Amino acid sequence: MQIAKEPIAKKGARITSHIALPGRFLVFMPTVSHVGVSRKIASDEERQRLKRILVHERGEASGGFIVRTAAEGASEEELRADLRFLIHLWNEIKQRSDDSKSPALIYHDLSLIERILRDQVSANFSSIWVDSEADYERIVRFLNRFSPTLVRRVKLYTKEVPLFEHFGIQDEISKALRSKVWLKSGGSIVINQTEALVAIDINTGKYVGKSARLEDTIVKTNLDAVPEIVRQIRLRDLGGIIIIDFIDMDERKNRFKVMAALEEALKNDRAPTKVLQFNDFGLVAITRKRVKQSLERTLSVPCPVCQATGMVKSPVTVCNEIFIELRKMRKHFENADVLLRVNPETVKALKANNARWLTDFEELTGKNILVKSDPALHPEQFDIQG
Repeated sequence: MQIAKEPIAKKGARITSHIALPGRFLVFMPTVSHVGVSRKIASDEERQRLKRILVHERGEASGGFIVRTAAEGASEEELRADLRFLIHLWNEIKQRSDDSKSPALIYHDLSLIERILRDQVSANFSSIWVDSEADYERIVRFLNRFSPTLVRRVKLYTKEVPLFEHFGIQDEISKALRSKVWLKSGGSIVINQTEALVAIDINTGKYVGKSARLEDTIVKTNLDAVPEIVRQIRLRDLGGIIIIDFIDMDERKNRFKVMAALEEALKNDRAPTKVLQFNDFGLVAITRKRVKQSLERTLSVPCPVCQATGMVKSPVTVCNEIFIELRKMRKHFENADVLLRVNPETVKALKANNARWLTDFEELTGKNILVKSDPALHPEQFDIQG
């Protein structure tokens, strides 16, 4: 059995008996005989070339292969090396399986660093920075095996300022955990993740436009939002159903222009995506393959204060609840004073408008109300002693 998809939210891991072993250019599937090529390689000529090489190199060996998008332009020797590596790996796994007593782990994928090098890094990268000598040596060894041409681009970072801080990555991570993202034009997008879907709203914000026509301002904001939305989808690793609420446009040609820009921007996304047309309300739905937790769910935990709803009762609502509770308890107080312990924000509400709430409480109970501020209390909690 192989884990095909890791657990996400309340869904458990997806398990499959169809094994898939990813390499740099190929995915080897020992249990099938199919040979396919990634749909993202658009050129028919290139697709045929890759398939031809693969069928020829595979020979009589059993098992199926899928040519990955990264293989576009790869040489025959590179594909041959990848194919041999994967077949050798499968033979090793079978041997381990025969020698192990179940249940047992007989293979796990490469480490995070090695997966990034295998799946993300290409000749387009000018440098690969790393701040650990041990990892630097691991990377060099790995690239010598898979992409020798990239070895010279690996650089050891030795400055005192942390690597992520130096390249502004820490700031980007912080921004990626916020719901609001400002656009360069002055507009903004708001991203909200729920259990069922991701909602993205676009606002003109501070942008007033350079044209007297409101439609031009709206179209400019929508077009500015498109690359940032796609960037945030990739950065946050958002998946499943994504609903984008563009600002309403009156002219059909403008809706087509925004739609075309969105589809073009999504072409660079490695995850399989599908865009559904504008509906009458200006909403666009995207389905994006979700294979792991989003960045927010990976780096954050549900808020213990709001219980992951994003909201808590307002201090005024809590004051009203205290009033209702006092009405129920008023006949059972034994002392002349009633001690009311509340969150500091509720204290502010109680003392607002010349302490109107406290006056109401004292008239209701006929007692002197003593208020104690307790920061340790949940904003919705209160304690009454009398």
